[in-house]
Amino acid sequence: MSAKRAAGNSTVRWTGSCDALTGADRRALFDRTAGTDAVIGDRTSSIIARVRREGDDALHALAAELDGVALDTLEVPRARWYAALDDLPRPLRQALDRSAQNIERVHRAFLPVTQETESEAGVIVGRRPDPLGRVGVYAPGGRAAYPSSVLMGIVPARVAGVGEIVLCSPPSRDTRMPSSVVLAAAALAGADRVFALGGAGAVAAMAYGTASVPRVDRIVGPGNAYVAAAKLQVSSAVAIDSPAGPSELLVLCDETADAALVARELLAQAEHDPLAAVVALTTSARAVDDILAALEAGLAAHPRAEICRAALAGQGAVLFAGSRADAIAFANDYAAEHLLLIVESLDDALAALRNAGTVFIGPTASVAFGDYMTGANHVLPTGGLARSYSGLSTLDFVRWTTYQRVTRDAAARLANDVGIFADAEGLPGHASTARAWREGAPVA
Repeated sequence: MSAKRAAGNSTVRWTGSCDALTGADRRALFDRTAGTDAVIGDRTSSIIARVRREGDDALHALAAELDGVALDTLEVPRARWYAALDDLPRPLRQALDRSAQNIERVHRAFLPVTQETESEAGVIVGRRPDPLGRVGVYAPGGRAAYPSSVLMGIVPARVAGVGEIVLCSPPSRDTRMPSSVVLAAAALAGADRVFALGGAGAVAAMAYGTASVPRVDRIVGPGNAYVAAAKLQVSSAVAIDSPAGPSELLVLCDETADAALVARELLAQAEHDPLAAVVALTTSARAVDDILAALEAGLAAHPRAEICRAALAGQGAVLFAGSRADAIAFANDYAAEHLLLIVESLDDALAALRNAGTVFIGPTASVAFGDYMTGANHVLPTGGLARSYSGLSTLDFVRWTTYQRVTRDAAARLANDVGIFADAEGLPGHASTARAWREGAPVA
């Protein structure tokens, strides 16, 4: 079964055997980082410099220029958050409550703990997780509001014990405030301060601080191309979570998978963004045509069909792998943000997978459940960066303090070898300091 680039009227960009992909097509399929567009990079750099130079004045001007909003104040009063929470429809409030509780339960279970070890008698080395003093959480606005991302950023930070949690989200033209559901989620999750700020300006304000916006120790949360570019540009001054891009899904399946279910999952991620990357990889050659047909059937009635079609045509694929081993090797190379497994012997397949932001095990583990309700974090690495980055967790909201204890007897035993090391490196002060503790040597 050969691979081909899909014709103009086909559903996806690539289909056929993954082994038959040309080198150029494989690079295009796997390289989802796409770099930062030069225009976006330059514009972002200009915005950051302006915020550093002009502070709050720049933030007010950017809100007027980019959001069409004249802000009276950058900070949203706490009373507005809680009013938004009180005004939420009851079913939505219950769903947000349930999500927040599950996120807290999961992230509390995985809290890092202090550990110590004795490298040799009398030498104790420990590591202690210390919560960050202040973090900034970015919540997107624009096309849609994402209260789920508010919960995913704030709740783990609060569980980790962060001293102050700052949320930035773009203002709407109607209210000159962030979305009411974003404000409600901020109140529910336990934010300390909320600012009506979006885009690269918000990132710059949190990274460097202004008269109104405090400087933070880490910035987390998804955003558009300008937010992603800004996070990368300020990363020498403040820690960030991971560079993030459009949503991704790889469905790894075999003959046991229902084609309609696979298509539903692909379309659910494709509807996020015309740049989303969605791939089905099956070990059943016959399933390729079934999945393609199911995609077309799903698109026919999909409310966001135009967005889905753009994503499928741009970075979509339905491919065939000759064996499970080949499919797993492909998945590890592709390093998807979301990986859905629908195969026999699920645990064996899971054990062989190494590179994914998060893995959904079995047909009932819909990616949508992880997006909203399981308690796992949905802020995940994209663009193949799951090879080296992990999803957001309480680990992102602590820094580690290492400490060491050395007894008098252990110091005497270490002294000579440390002195030899120091002599070899031409550091006589180090050598002298160590040898002062030799057994029987006088100590000043």
